[in-house]
Amino acid sequence: MAELVLSSILDVICDKLVSAACASLENLAPYNEIDSSEIQKLQRSLTQIQDLLLDASHKEITNHSVKRWLHNLQHLAYDIDDVLEDLATEAMHRDEAETHTSKVRKLFSNPFSKHSLWTNTIKEKINVITTKLQDLIEDKATVGLIVKEETKLKTLDRSLQTSMVDVSSIVGRQAEKEALVLQLLGDGRCDQGFSVVPKVGMGGVGKTTMARLLYNEKQVKDHFQFKVWVCVSDEFDSFSLSKVIFQSVAGIHKEFADLNLLQVDLENHLRGKRFLLVLDDVWSESFEDWKTLVGPFHACAHGSKIIMTTRKEQLLKKLGYDNINKLFSLSHDDALSLFALHALGVKNFDSHLSLKPHGEAIVKKCDGLPLALIALGTGRKKIKILGGKWISYHDLSARLKQLFAYCSLFPKDFLFDKEELVLLWIAGGFLHQSTTSNSTDERLGHGYFDELLARSFFQCAPNNESLFVMHDLMNDLATSVANEFFVRLGSETRKGLLEKYRHMSFVREEYVFYHKFETLTRAKSLRTFLATSAGEVESWRSFFLSNKILVNLISELPLLRVLSLSYSQISEIPDSIGTLRHLRYLNLSRTGITHLPEKVCSLYNLHTLILFGCSELTELPNNFLKLKNLRHLDVRETRKLNEMPLGISELKSLQTLSKIIIGGKSGVEITKLKDFENLCGKVSIIGLEKVHSAIDARAANFSQKRLSEFEVVWSDLWDGSRNEVLEKDVLNELKPRNDKLIQLKIRSYGGLEFPTWVGDPLFLHLKHVSISGCRKCTSLPPLAQLPSLNCFL
Repeated sequence: MAELVLSSILDVICDKLVSAACASLENLAPYNEIDSSEIQKLQRSLTQIQDLLLDASHKEITNHSVKRWLHNLQHLAYDIDDVLEDLATEAMHRDEAETHTSKVRKLFSNPFSKHSLWTNTIKEKINVITTKLQDLIEDKATVGLIVKEETKLKTLDRSLQTSMVDVSSIVGRQAEKEALVLQLLGDGRCDQGFSVVPKVGMGGVGKTTMARLLYNEKQVKDHFQFKVWVCVSDEFDSFSLSKVIFQSVAGIHKEFADLNLLQVDLENHLRGKRFLLVLDDVWSESFEDWKTLVGPFHACAHGSKIIMTTRKEQLLKKLGYDNINKLFSLSHDDALSLFALHALGVKNFDSHLSLKPHGEAIVKKCDGLPLALIALGTGRKKIKILGGKWISYHDLSARLKQLFAYCSLFPKDFLFDKEELVLLWIAGGFLHQSTTSNSTDERLGHGYFDELLARSFFQCAPNNESLFVMHDLMNDLATSVANEFFVRLGSETRKGLLEKYRHMSFVREEYVFYHKFETLTRAKSLRTFLATSAGEVESWRSFFLSNKILVNLISELPLLRVLSLSYSQISEIPDSIGTLRHLRYLNLSRTGITHLPEKVCSLYNLHTLILFGCSELTELPNNFLKLKNLRHLDVRETRKLNEMPLGISELKSLQTLSKIIIGGKSGVEITKLKDFENLCGKVSIIGLEKVHSAIDARAANFSQKRLSEFEVVWSDLWDGSRNEVLEKDVLNELKPRNDKLIQLKIRSYGGLEFPTWVGDPLFLHLKHVSISGCRKCTSLPPLAQLPSLNCFL
């Protein structure tokens, strides 16, 4: 919904106006003749606009004028953000100029000189924006918008769901059902009188149906003295839920003055009884609400159970359920049988062979999701299939809605990396937070990602534990909420909206010619241009991109914040890359580039530079130190890159520095690594034979760095210069934190034995260990002690 995304965007803009961007404005005001009253006017207009968003949220679905009003506002919000970005960037540009010669300072003393990147004055832009905002405020009466108090939006009456089930309509699930029946009949985890049997999964996967099967199973009926079914849905009202449970247990209708009287009476009825409660469709994450509800259940007999169906894992994790067995989609054969049952009234296509190919195509589309199969089998429209998904979507916060909409850029079956998606969100400006927050944007993004994953908007990729994918129907949902701001370039791209699109992706092809992108000369407002693919791309694959495309893209898309050309067969980047002053994210991984132009160092806003797998890359720019805001530099698998850029240890903001080369003309002294206080993720240290003191290695302070993958590499030259004792001492001092490490690689280590931390069982999450080229070692470390180890090479 547009108004929900807008509420998040406008909050960010207001924060920027009163904080960093406002400071930049004050610094540049003398050059633009901008006074504070103009900014205050802009802020007042935004506040008036925000007061109308709630009413707009109730009217945009049925009122086309309101929807268009909201879209116009969102486009204007992007324009405001671009102006603020220009101000902040110009301030950084001016600060950099002041460190140069007077000639250089003179060059940049006037932001509107012929050398300036600005085509209009900031004053003119602000005046235009303020006028448009006033027009929108004046249009509120025309489109019928008023200021309203917030009320809770009801989406669906789930109280109509019951425990009744038609067993003959159920296909598959027998193995899951039998396992759960055994769990219900056993004592299990019952130190508090009752235990929870969770069923977690995405909407439409069949959680409620499974709960019904269990609830009506004869063995279960015979085992429990009381059985109660309660549909919880979006409101976790302890009084109402307790009342339903009491009436089911006591068999009478009785009024209570307060919750305490109700629960005391309920406790008396449950005391010493084996009790089964189904809490269907739980959305609450409140541990306090949970404690209030289950208070009377502690009086139950041991072996009592609570079946909880939910799409969200947060509450279960608070209750101590870290490893939850989820309910997944049906197998292909079961899915085909279920579709046939609802489409044809039979459980297979044996008597309808001509229809079977069509049925299999539909089943593949639904990816084994029962709700979708039933809906299509009975002839319902797709919006009916998405009904459950819409409920999940409406439950999201405004920020999460925006982040999910961004994922509409991904084609179906696109496999994505968690870290990379979070960096894209950051570059898009979706994770801005106040400067007083102690958290980083990255941690905030990881939290949002985990929440979307827990709510089944994302799923783990079936054959790759490190990647994720969206179910086809979730992809459809993302596309349906993306509106005119996110688009995948292709036949569905509406050329009339090119000027409005802000985020665009394209699917890689073996050969990409200029005509595919020539219409982008009109898409000057684009912030994201992202290369994607369907499925996993093999590392050896290349996609040939016309050099003309690259040159034109850079010159025609001045507002780009994200540029990803990964896997493109390009050998050089034009100098004009330096004109993309808004650019925050540049991904050139798996390309054929040999170097980056010095103009890259003019990208003061650049946060992320990904050069992973650039096997021909030999050097980085000399003025790399200018990239003061760089937080992530990924140079893994760059075998020809043998030196670090000069002064890289001065980039204190780096969180990712995946390859660190010790020594050399411009190499890093290991003691300098202590300055990278935020270093985390994947790190490879090369050239450790150049470290001459274990004390220097200790100074690097790796024991405090949150690494997930750690590789240590010595020279493979075995001559008289190697010192076995020193190398063991150095490796001992490089011990990383034990709470995050997943992968460890040790190459060409020259010690006779390994330090005690290699194989220490305190490394609870260490799954992969690789030891190679360690010629002098006489024994292996005690890797069998590692509790999570599943791969040793």
